[in-house]
Amino acid sequence: MSVGLVTAAALLGAVTGALAGRAAPALARRFPPAVPEPVEPDGHAALHDPAAARPGADRPARVHGRAAAAGPEDGPSGAGPAWPRGVRAHGRAAVDGLSGAGPVWPRGVRAHDCAAVDGLKGGPSGAGPGWPRGVRAAGRSGAAGVVGAVVLGGLAVALGADPALPAFLLVAAGGLVLAVVDVACRRLPDPLVAATAVAGGAGLVVAALVAGTPGRLAAALAGAALSLAGYVALALLPGSRLGFGDVKLAAALGLPLGWLGWSALGLGLLLPHLLQGVVVLALLATRRVRRDTPLPFGPAILAGGWLAVLLA
Repeated sequence: MSVGLVTAAALLGAVTGALAGRAAPALARRFPPAVPEPVEPDGHAALHDPAAARPGADRPARVHGRAAAAGPEDGPSGAGPAWPRGVRAHGRAAVDGLSGAGPVWPRGVRAHDCAAVDGLKGGPSGAGPGWPRGVRAAGRSGAAGVVGAVVLGGLAVALGADPALPAFLLVAAGGLVLAVVDVACRRLPDPLVAATAVAGGAGLVVAALVAGTPGRLAAALAGAALSLAGYVALALLPGSRLGFGDVKLAAALGLPLGWLGWSALGLGLLLPHLLQGVVVLALLATRRVRRDTPLPFGPAILAGGWLAVLLA
């Protein structure tokens, strides 16, 4: 193990993480989240009564921090309950904080707002994937930089001068950006996942040519295929909360894990679920989430893959 190599990898990770953290708000706007269903204060979805989608619907809406003038106006398209002044169901979405058609969101909660990235302490008034109090996006440059240094430095320690190290570093760098976006928006955008997979795959091809071991590419492809098949099966189970962004990310990580062998691949498939389970239990024990609160799974997939490389 070269100290210089580990230091260089850690510095690369620190820079990558810091840049990803600084770019988090822009990434959140570039890849907006799907708008979750609003819920009532008791936790039930408010689907049938549009007015119920707005907490505090019985009091005037606040526009730019000032109470709206009294006097309700017509609701959406003139139908349904009247809305307080300053609230529109269609049009003026950016001004009034509404997402357009469908359930109405309270002022300040927009489809393109990622609560964690914007420094909020919670999600949309406790609705949808409302983030636990105190949880921030990895958009804090310092924290993201530390995470990046640990991740890439750890890979350099585990792999040393292996010709495949650049491929693993590329995948890890892409994973840092994906983790930022997933924590912020609960999304794993296809372009970012695809770029990570292509970068890792290209690095492995170069490593196979340099080391003269083209047969390992078949193992990498098999790992990606098995990861894809396993996560597709999990995503299709009744009640599963896995999204297909998670499925694609698992397939992308299957390439480098398959390159390392079956033990690394097996750990990479198992560890994310164990890590996510520990996190969920801790959040439930501290009453920061409910049992039905959606949480991002991408960071657990990435952390599990990283640990699998270190342990394999």
